[in-house]
This record gives sequence, structure tokens and C-alpha cells, in this order.
Amino acid sequence: MNTDPDIADAFKKMDSTGARRHVFLCVGPNCCATEAGLATWDVLKARLKELNLPALRTKAACFRICRGGPWMVVYPDGIWYGGVTPDRCERIVREHIVGGRPVAEWIAQTHPLL
Repeated sequence: MNTDPDIADAFKKMDSTGARRHVFLCVGPNCCATEAGLATWDVLKARLKELNLPALRTKAACFRICRGGPWMVVYPDGIWYGGVTPDRCERIVREHIVGGRPVAEWIAQTHPLL
């Protein structure tokens, strides 16, 4: 166990207590323009915070698909969404993260880790 107080503070700030999902977003530059990826990231970050959802979020630079992004993966469901624009992100948050119903027409792949 790490005893570094700065790391302990970082985990406390992250507050993973009660997290039900972990959302990863690839923001480019290979799968999409970085600006497009970051615009979607801003929406994801704001909505999860605004709704105070029990979900973690992680921004990534590459999921090794390198086309059709930005890519979003929602775990533990293992749902992969491609072409996630800010508007699509809003709907995914509303229907999948909040409502528990993946947006079927945008699912590119499913690979749950349960």
C-alpha cells in the first residue's frame, strides 16, 4: 500500500466510493481531431459532475482503433461507442450511464469484463 500523502489525497479527491461505472474516452489524435475529442470530453466531464453520478471517467490518447473516434468505452458493461460527438455523449450519459440502457444503434462492440 502506498503511503504517499499526495497520492492518498488524489484518491480522496477522485472519490471512487460507490462508483458503478468507469467511462473511458479516447480523444485522439489518431482516431479523430483532438479538438473534437476534447469537446466530447468537456461534455462528459461536465455532465457526470453536474448529475453527481457514481461513475469514474478517464481520458485517453489511444484505444488502438485509430479511426472513427472519439471512442467511448463504458465498464463494467464493456460497451464501445464510436464517433461520440458532444450530442451523442449527452444521450449516452442520459440513457446508458443514468438509465442503464445502452444506446443500441451506436454500439460498435460489446465486451463485458464480468
